[in-house]
Amino acid sequence: MAGRGELEIVRDAHALARTLAQRFVDLGRTAIAQRGSFHVALSGGSTPRAAYELLGIDPLRGELSWRDVVVYFGDERCVPPDDDASNYRMARRAFLDTVGIPPANVHRIRGEIDPREAASEYASELRADLGNAPKFDLVLLGLGLDGHTASLFPGTPPETDAGALVRAVYAQSQAMWRVTMTPAVINAARTVVFAVDGGDKASILAAVYDGPVDTRTYPAQVVRPEPGRLVWMVDAAAANRLDGHGA
Repeated sequence: MAGRGELEIVRDAHALARTLAQRFVDLGRTAIAQRGSFHVALSGGSTPRAAYELLGIDPLRGELSWRDVVVYFGDERCVPPDDDASNYRMARRAFLDTVGIPPANVHRIRGEIDPREAASEYASELRADLGNAPKFDLVLLGLGLDGHTASLFPGTPPETDAGALVRAVYAQSQAMWRVTMTPAVINAARTVVFAVDGGDKASILAAVYDGPVDTRTYPAQVVRPEPGRLVWMVDAAAANRLDGHGA
């Protein structure tokens, strides 16, 4: 559907991880060559974790100047950094501990403190590093079965964030607080990549990508970077119900 971004379909989850990891490296090398650094916002979940693990080993580990990579997180659960549910913990174990990135270049959301305080603190970090209108080179996102992305959940129009960069969110479906970057930050990125795999995501991907826009029901539809690039990187199983791509 026009305006929904580029669609790249790969064979399976393994191919998706390889393609996503390679795209990370390619965008990183371009950003470093053009601007001297690569600012990326990571997502949680099993799909990006597989890509992160590939980044943590050769050959991809040796293809990027990690001292010039600056890592943030698109969202985080309000748990301590060593909790199994922490996006930071997952990324650290998957690749951050092995690639030689300077610790000062990894900016985690402090999920162990008050959620609103954590959101305010993270917004201040964004402004200090990237200015009042942060522009990431790459924002990685996933797609939930309910149409959420980052920690933008159904029920509240994501556009209501106004000028906020980061906000605290109580996820009713999970009975927990989370902290998330807002559409103002996501849509300012040079490139946003959704990574979606599995047949269980086919129905929601079709609704978000091909269906009418209803951001209260499907918050992922609010992601439309301008003038940046939006890429939907999906495997064949997830793409099965997309217009023109079904079985």
